[in-house]
Amino acid sequence: MSEFVVVTGMSGAGRSTAAAALEDVGWFVIDNLPAGLIMKMVEMVDRPGSGIEQVALVIGRGGSNTGPEYFDDLPDVLDELRATRKRVRVVFLDAPDDVLVRRYEGTRRRHPLAARGVEESIADERRLLEAVRERADLLVDTGELNSNQLRMRMLEAFGDDEAPHMQTSVISFGYKHGIPLDVDVVFDCRFLPNPFWVEELRPFSGLDKPVRDYVLSQPESQSFLEKVDDLLTSIHPAFIREGKSYLTIAMGCTGGRHRSVALANALADRLGGHGQSVSVYHRDIDR
Repeated sequence: MSEFVVVTGMSGAGRSTAAAALEDVGWFVIDNLPAGLIMKMVEMVDRPGSGIEQVALVIGRGGSNTGPEYFDDLPDVLDELRATRKRVRVVFLDAPDDVLVRRYEGTRRRHPLAARGVEESIADERRLLEAVRERADLLVDTGELNSNQLRMRMLEAFGDDEAPHMQTSVISFGYKHGIPLDVDVVFDCRFLPNPFWVEELRPFSGLDKPVRDYVLSQPESQSFLEKVDDLLTSIHPAFIREGKSYLTIAMGCTGGRHRSVALANALADRLGGHGQSVSVYHRDIDR
């Protein structure tokens, strides 16, 4: 029986990039399909001889099928699809409103719901998609991602998936820039001494040996990492049993440049040592 991924989310959040990434690794991508035709398409894919094993449905990319009635139908269709298929994953791409506004202003594209201004249209779409967002298995905040970074996130989650596994992503961030929207677990690293206040360490980041050694040599650091490692390792099998394919862990400090970076890398090394598939992304290191 075919495997399905539904890619949806806010207009301007990167659905085209996500669709291209899936197509590049062999998914059969169907774009802009009306909600009422999704189950009919599923029946066609399941017919003997179709030869289609992985299907990506990209939903809500504009055109006449993105009116309010389309969004009203979509949650029920997703529920029906999940009820009839063992492997269905829903990806919701999102970004802060100000980022979406800038993207539309930069491209001068017309918003699919542009009965009013861009900001009002974004607010309308966010309201209409609330029930769909609640059904997402993977929420990706693309506000801080460029096209290549979004592509890598999709490949990590939906590349070679022959055996049940879960891709773990560790993100470092700075609280003063806001907590990432697309994370499952957040750990606060601000209890550790801040290298920013050590004059000779300030110009470096957590990727550099002087800062890394300073952070990891603190008495609390190794104990903290060990306990976080134990927690995540203990719940990892349970997440897999529940069908979760992507776990995102965030490590935050004040600015996202020193402590969180060093600890995120150290945690990823520990998790990778257990055989987990782990990637690391430092969101605020260059701010």
